[in-house]
Amino acid sequence: MLSPDDFLVATQWAGLGTLALALLAGLAFVFKWGIRFRLVGAAGFAGVLTVGLLGLSFEPFTRTAVPGAMPYTTVYDSGASQIVIAVPNTMGPEALDATLRQAASNLFKPYRLGLPGQVATVRARAIAHEPGGISKLIYLGQIQPNPKGSEEVFQVQIDRSNWPTSG
Repeated sequence: MLSPDDFLVATQWAGLGTLALALLAGLAFVFKWGIRFRLVGAAGFAGVLTVGLLGLSFEPFTRTAVPGAMPYTTVYDSGASQIVIAVPNTMGPEALDATLRQAASNLFKPYRLGLPGQVATVRARAIAHEPGGISKLIYLGQIQPNPKGSEEVFQVQIDRSNWPTSG
């Protein structure tokens, strides 16, 4: 997967290409070439592509890997403050803590919408299979960002009363 640094290098090359096209369009106007307006369009389009590449160089595409975290699936994301991830019900509390921290670092972004006062929350849930073929959702824990100035970045809450006893 391409990193932001790769997009920054591509932006530099695209910028040079855009400048070359703009210079060629300027020469076309000076010498009244028939393709001068097409060159202006090509230079403008190249400028748009350059700005797009520059935008891609700001957002990190790499995911944070927390040691001990297990794979999870995002099953609900309101785009604002509520995110729910599905985790295996065989996961232990230490692995859940690491998985919640990994999900929070990957999903809590500054561009999340939300009303003032809402706190972004990632909740982890699993499916418990009970006798008789009945399955129910159980929420194992959640993570929220701490207010600015706190020592810890995240506040993790693990609900041990809901922990499944069998997989």
